[in-house]
Amino acid sequence: MTALPSVLTQATFTNIATEAIQAERSLGQVLLDVCRRRADQVALSSLGRDFSYGELADQSACLAAYLRHHLKLPVGSRVALMLPNLLNFPITMLAVIRADLVLVPVNPLYTARELAHQLKDAGAEVLIVLEQFAEVVAAALPGTAVTQVIVCAVGDLMPWPKSMLMNLVVRHVKKQVPPYRLPNAVRWAEAIRIGRSLPVPDSHAKACDTMQLQYTGGTTGLSKGATLSHNALLANAAGLEQWMGPLLQAGRVSLIALPVYHIAAYSNLLIILLHGVRGVLLPNARDLPALVAAYARYRPDVFAGVNTLFDAILNNAQFQQCDHSNLKLSIQGGTALRRATAERWRALTGCRISEMYGLSETSAGITGNRWDADNPTGSIGLTLPGIEASIRNEAGEVLPVGEVGELCVRGAALFTDYWQHPDETAKAHFDDGWFRTGDIGRQDAAGYLYILDRRKDMILVSGFNVFPNEIEDVVALHPGVLEAAAVAVPDDKTGEAIKLVVVRRDPALDEDSIRAHCRAQLTGYKQPKSIEFRDSLPKSAVGKVLRRELRA
Repeated sequence: MTALPSVLTQATFTNIATEAIQAERSLGQVLLDVCRRRADQVALSSLGRDFSYGELADQSACLAAYLRHHLKLPVGSRVALMLPNLLNFPITMLAVIRADLVLVPVNPLYTARELAHQLKDAGAEVLIVLEQFAEVVAAALPGTAVTQVIVCAVGDLMPWPKSMLMNLVVRHVKKQVPPYRLPNAVRWAEAIRIGRSLPVPDSHAKACDTMQLQYTGGTTGLSKGATLSHNALLANAAGLEQWMGPLLQAGRVSLIALPVYHIAAYSNLLIILLHGVRGVLLPNARDLPALVAAYARYRPDVFAGVNTLFDAILNNAQFQQCDHSNLKLSIQGGTALRRATAERWRALTGCRISEMYGLSETSAGITGNRWDADNPTGSIGLTLPGIEASIRNEAGEVLPVGEVGELCVRGAALFTDYWQHPDETAKAHFDDGWFRTGDIGRQDAAGYLYILDRRKDMILVSGFNVFPNEIEDVVALHPGVLEAAAVAVPDDKTGEAIKLVVVRRDPALDEDSIRAHCRAQLTGYKQPKSIEFRDSLPKSAVGKVLRRELRA
């Protein structure tokens, strides 16, 4: 399998993750070394507050001591973290790592039912949550193993009196904190205060030990916990080192708008912390004025998003006036990059969008397009160093170049198993450790990979395979379309037929115009049988369209 060219790695930078893997070190050991070396340097910025590596080390030490010595959690206990992009997140992440516990990131937008499932499945004993979501926690806790809840507030890491004013506005002006009852909960500040008087635990974790349970998105079914070791996450970081190369220099800025509980933004957070790139945490990517203001203020070198986020800010008048001269890397993942979005972004910013591909089970990105050169249209790029990929049929046989099959991968960055689900783990693999991604794709002669669609989302029309991504990509080129999604519906004659759901950009857009556009661009069996207009599409927290909800 062709990997990324070495031209990206010829600038001077340090292979921190690569060297850590060779030395068989844990991720916690490596991060603490970075904190000591860069103690006075700004690591992160959030809500106008600059936060140094030294502060990250200090606060995480206090929380680690609280978890291990005050709560007396045994090594390997699971700690769930239900937070948006606030400073509490990286502090907790490092605290859990250095206390030899297991981190369980949780989507803050979960319902009580979804939260209860994840807490029970992970066996989490502690839950750290932002007070805005405490009402959901109270409803989800019965029947779980959680014995302690730590409640955070937006102003926790802000200086006085900004912290007090922030919390007053959130609670009493914006009224964003619903009433809740968690009798035994403690506040973040109290946990830090108690931990400060206790000894800091020494980490004895090995590189092969479990570091976190990263739950799958659940876009095609019930989410499962992918067991990720220290070594897997470091292997992912090592591949990113080779891909990003000269962009990993102190003084550069990465704007983190995607939620850090998601594996893509999480791996971004890890790689920039390892290399001294300042991370700017945005608590809510849907707050476009705040996002654009942060972009204008910090003028980032790196920005990652999904189609829906790129589209939203491209349509923002203030963003169109921003200075984009620093922007060197724009990353897109999660769903197939739309051509129209990519073209508009490059025309405005001068920076190409580099599509990456990865999963919770692969510790995030495992393929990437060149960010310093053009790439084949529609490709997810070449494999990152340390990753093997192949296209296989249902029997697990490798298919020739150009043929369509399931993308399978293996390498050090992959998960160990699905937590407490051995049957699911077995079903997800072919022999010799080849993980079945569930994505249908192909590979060209140059080694570039292309994802056509999810195996479960493919539509079978009269025996012909139809990939929803292709339909959606074509429909999105219509100037009157804002968004589109294609799903399968039962059909007596063809077995399945295509239903198209459209969100209008132009209020005057009608079905006839869409059908004429499709007839000009798509062959007969790919034509939608029915078209529905909606005000919005159902999406996951990271912007993936939830086709299962449209099918339902």
